[in-house]
Amino acid sequence: MTFTFIVTLLTICLLGAMSPGPSLAIVVKHSLAGGRLYGILCAWSHACGIFIYALLTISGLSIVFQHYPILFTTISYLGAAYLAYLGIRSLLSKGGIRDKLQSGEQGSVIEAMRDGFAISILSPKIALFFIALFSQFITEGQAGTDKTIIAFMPAIIDGLWYTLIAAIFSSHSVVERIRSKAAIIDKITGLILISLAIKVIFI
Repeated sequence: MTFTFIVTLLTICLLGAMSPGPSLAIVVKHSLAGGRLYGILCAWSHACGIFIYALLTISGLSIVFQHYPILFTTISYLGAAYLAYLGIRSLLSKGGIRDKLQSGEQGSVIEAMRDGFAISILSPKIALFFIALFSQFITEGQAGTDKTIIAFMPAIIDGLWYTLIAAIFSSHSVVERIRSKAAIIDKITGLILISLAIKVIFI
Protein backbone atom coordinates (compact mmCIF):
# COMPACT_ATOMS: atom_id res chain seq x y z
CA MET A 1 0.00 0.00 0.00
CA THR A 2 1.36 3.39 -1.00
CA PHE A 3 1.23 6.57 1.10
CA THR A 4 -1.26 8.09 -1.34
CA PHE A 5 -3.45 4.98 -1.07
CA ILE A 6 -3.51 5.22 2.75
CA VAL A 7 -4.16 8.98 2.86
CA THR A 8 -6.98 8.73 0.32
CA LEU A 9 -8.66 5.86 2.16
CA LEU A 10 -8.32 7.55 5.56
CA THR A 11 -9.72 10.82 4.19
CA ILE A 12 -12.80 9.12 2.77
CA CYS A 13 -13.31 7.22 6.04
CA LEU A 14 -13.04 10.46 8.02
CA LEU A 15 -15.61 12.18 5.82
CA GLY A 16 -17.91 9.19 6.31
CA ALA A 17 -17.47 9.29 10.10
CA MET A 18 -18.08 13.05 10.20
CA SER A 19 -21.42 12.84 8.40
CA PRO A 20 -24.18 13.60 10.94
CA GLY A 21 -26.58 10.82 11.89
CA PRO A 22 -27.75 8.63 14.78
CA SER A 23 -24.18 7.73 15.74
CA LEU A 24 -23.37 11.36 16.45
CA ALA A 25 -26.58 11.81 18.45
CA ILE A 26 -25.88 8.76 20.63
CA VAL A 27 -22.24 9.64 21.36
CA VAL A 28 -23.22 13.22 22.24
CA LYS A 29 -26.02 11.95 24.49
CA HIS A 30 -23.75 9.64 26.48
CA SER A 31 -20.98 12.25 26.65
CA LEU A 32 -23.34 14.86 28.09
CA ALA A 33 -25.26 12.53 30.37
CA GLY A 34 -22.49 10.22 31.58
CA GLY A 35 -19.27 12.12 31.05
CA ARG A 36 -16.15 11.65 28.98
CA LEU A 37 -15.55 7.98 29.81
CA TYR A 38 -19.07 6.99 28.81
CA GLY A 39 -18.81 8.95 25.57
CA ILE A 40 -15.47 7.32 24.71
CA LEU A 41 -16.77 3.82 25.52
CA CYS A 42 -19.78 4.50 23.29
CA ALA A 43 -17.44 5.76 20.55
CA TRP A 44 -15.15 2.72 20.53
CA SER A 45 -18.05 0.26 20.82
CA HIS A 46 -19.42 1.95 17.72
CA ALA A 47 -16.01 1.53 16.07
CA CYS A 48 -16.12 -2.21 16.84
CA GLY A 49 -19.33 -2.47 14.84
CA ILE A 50 -17.68 -0.54 12.02
CA PHE A 51 -14.73 -2.93 12.03
CA ILE A 52 -17.02 -5.99 11.89
CA TYR A 53 -18.86 -4.59 8.87
CA ALA A 54 -15.61 -3.60 7.16
CA LEU A 55 -14.10 -7.06 7.70
CA LEU A 56 -17.28 -8.86 6.60
CA THR A 57 -17.56 -6.67 3.51
CA ILE A 58 -14.00 -7.49 2.51
CA SER A 59 -14.78 -11.17 3.13
CA GLY A 60 -17.73 -11.14 0.74
CA LEU A 61 -20.74 -9.80 2.65
CA SER A 62 -22.08 -8.22 -0.53
CA ILE A 63 -22.51 -11.71 -2.03
CA VAL A 64 -24.49 -12.82 1.03
CA PHE A 65 -26.78 -9.78 0.75
CA GLN A 66 -27.30 -10.48 -2.95
CA HIS A 67 -28.34 -14.07 -2.30
CA TYR A 68 -30.30 -13.31 0.89
CA PRO A 69 -31.80 -9.82 0.57
CA ILE A 70 -34.15 -10.63 3.46
CA LEU A 71 -31.09 -10.52 5.73
CA PHE A 72 -30.36 -6.92 4.77
CA THR A 73 -34.02 -5.99 5.24
CA THR A 74 -34.24 -7.72 8.62
CA ILE A 75 -31.15 -5.98 9.98
CA SER A 76 -32.45 -2.64 8.64
CA TYR A 77 -35.80 -3.09 10.41
CA LEU A 78 -34.10 -4.12 13.64
CA GLY A 79 -31.96 -0.99 13.40
CA ALA A 80 -35.04 1.16 12.77
CA ALA A 81 -36.79 -0.38 15.77
CA TYR A 82 -33.79 0.33 18.00
CA LEU A 83 -33.57 3.94 16.77
CA ALA A 84 -37.29 4.38 17.46
CA TYR A 85 -36.85 2.89 20.94
CA LEU A 86 -34.01 5.29 21.74
CA GLY A 87 -35.97 8.18 20.24
CA ILE A 88 -39.07 7.51 22.33
CA ARG A 89 -36.94 7.24 25.49
CA SER A 90 -35.37 10.60 24.67
CA LEU A 91 -38.76 12.22 24.05
CA LEU A 92 -39.95 10.93 27.42
CA SER A 93 -36.59 11.94 28.95
CA LYS A 94 -36.28 8.48 30.48
CA GLY A 95 -32.57 7.99 31.07
CA GLY A 96 -31.94 11.04 28.92
CA ILE A 97 -29.61 13.98 29.38
CA ARG A 98 -31.99 15.93 31.64
CA ASP A 99 -32.53 13.00 34.00
CA LYS A 100 -28.84 12.27 34.29
CA LEU A 101 -27.80 15.91 34.86
CA GLN A 102 -30.55 16.49 37.43
CA SER A 103 -29.94 13.29 39.39
CA GLY A 104 -26.16 13.33 39.06
CA GLU A 105 -26.24 9.68 38.00
CA GLN A 106 -23.92 8.73 35.17
CA GLY A 107 -25.94 5.80 33.94
CA SER A 108 -24.55 2.46 32.92
CA VAL A 109 -21.28 1.66 31.20
CA ILE A 110 -23.02 -1.32 29.61
CA GLU A 111 -25.74 0.96 28.25
CA ALA A 112 -23.22 3.31 26.66
CA MET A 113 -21.33 0.45 25.04
CA ARG A 114 -24.53 -1.31 23.97
CA ASP A 115 -25.93 1.80 22.29
CA GLY A 116 -22.69 2.53 20.45
CA PHE A 117 -22.32 -1.01 19.16
CA ALA A 118 -26.00 -1.46 18.30
CA ILE A 119 -26.23 1.78 16.31
CA SER A 120 -23.44 0.60 14.01
CA ILE A 121 -24.09 -3.14 13.79
CA LEU A 122 -27.83 -2.64 13.13
CA SER A 123 -27.11 -0.37 10.17
CA PRO A 124 -26.40 -2.56 7.12
CA LYS A 125 -26.15 0.57 4.98
CA ILE A 126 -22.69 0.88 6.47
CA ALA A 127 -21.88 -2.30 4.55
CA LEU A 128 -23.14 -0.67 1.34
CA PHE A 129 -20.77 2.24 1.98
CA PHE A 130 -17.89 -0.18 2.40
CA ILE A 131 -18.87 -2.18 -0.68
CA ALA A 132 -18.66 1.01 -2.76
CA LEU A 133 -15.49 2.15 -1.00
CA PHE A 134 -13.49 -1.07 -1.02
CA SER A 135 -14.27 -1.77 -4.66
CA GLN A 136 -11.95 1.15 -5.40
CA PHE A 137 -9.17 0.04 -3.07
CA ILE A 138 -9.10 -3.75 -2.91
CA THR A 139 -7.85 -5.79 -5.83
CA GLU A 140 -8.30 -9.47 -6.52
CA GLY A 141 -5.54 -11.52 -4.96
CA GLN A 142 -4.57 -8.80 -2.48
CA ALA A 143 -2.80 -10.12 0.62
CA GLY A 144 -4.94 -11.02 3.61
CA THR A 145 -2.78 -8.83 5.85
CA ASP A 146 -3.47 -5.81 3.66
CA LYS A 147 -7.20 -6.51 3.77
CA THR A 148 -7.17 -6.71 7.56
CA ILE A 149 -5.27 -3.42 7.81
CA ILE A 150 -7.77 -1.81 5.42
CA ALA A 151 -10.64 -3.07 7.60
CA PHE A 152 -9.02 -1.55 10.69
CA MET A 153 -8.60 1.88 9.10
CA PRO A 154 -12.27 3.00 9.10
CA ALA A 155 -12.75 1.60 12.61
CA ILE A 156 -9.80 3.54 14.01
CA ILE A 157 -10.83 6.74 12.23
CA ASP A 158 -14.40 6.28 13.50
CA GLY A 159 -13.24 5.68 17.07
CA LEU A 160 -10.89 8.67 17.06
CA TRP A 161 -13.48 11.01 15.54
CA TYR A 162 -16.15 10.13 18.10
CA THR A 163 -13.58 10.24 20.90
CA LEU A 164 -13.01 13.86 19.88
CA ILE A 165 -16.78 14.44 19.94
CA ALA A 166 -16.95 12.85 23.40
CA ALA A 167 -14.12 15.06 24.66
CA ILE A 168 -15.82 18.21 23.37
CA PHE A 169 -19.31 17.47 24.67
CA SER A 170 -18.17 16.18 28.06
CA SER A 171 -16.14 19.30 28.87
CA HIS A 172 -17.34 21.22 31.92
CA SER A 173 -18.03 24.43 30.00
CA VAL A 174 -20.22 22.67 27.42
CA VAL A 175 -22.14 20.68 30.05
CA GLU A 176 -22.86 23.83 32.08
CA ARG A 177 -24.12 25.67 29.01
CA ILE A 178 -26.38 22.79 28.06
CA ARG A 179 -27.66 21.98 31.55
CA SER A 180 -30.59 24.42 31.35
CA LYS A 181 -31.46 23.23 27.84
CA ALA A 182 -31.18 19.49 28.56
CA ALA A 183 -34.90 18.83 28.23
CA ILE A 184 -35.01 20.55 24.82
CA ILE A 185 -31.96 18.58 23.64
CA ASP A 186 -33.64 15.34 24.76
CA LYS A 187 -36.70 16.21 22.68
CA ILE A 188 -34.66 17.20 19.62
CA THR A 189 -32.54 14.05 19.89
CA GLY A 190 -35.70 11.94 20.19
CA LEU A 191 -37.27 13.50 17.10
CA ILE A 192 -34.06 13.05 15.10
CA LEU A 193 -33.77 9.36 16.05
CA ILE A 194 -37.42 8.65 15.29
CA SER A 195 -37.23 10.46 11.93
CA LEU A 196 -34.13 8.42 11.06
CA ALA A 197 -35.98 5.24 12.01
CA ILE A 198 -38.83 6.19 9.67
CA LYS A 199 -36.31 7.02 6.93
CA VAL A 200 -34.71 3.57 7.29
CA ILE A 201 -38.10 1.87 6.86
CA PHE A 202 -39.46 3.88 3.95
CA ILE A 203 -36.33 4.84 1.98
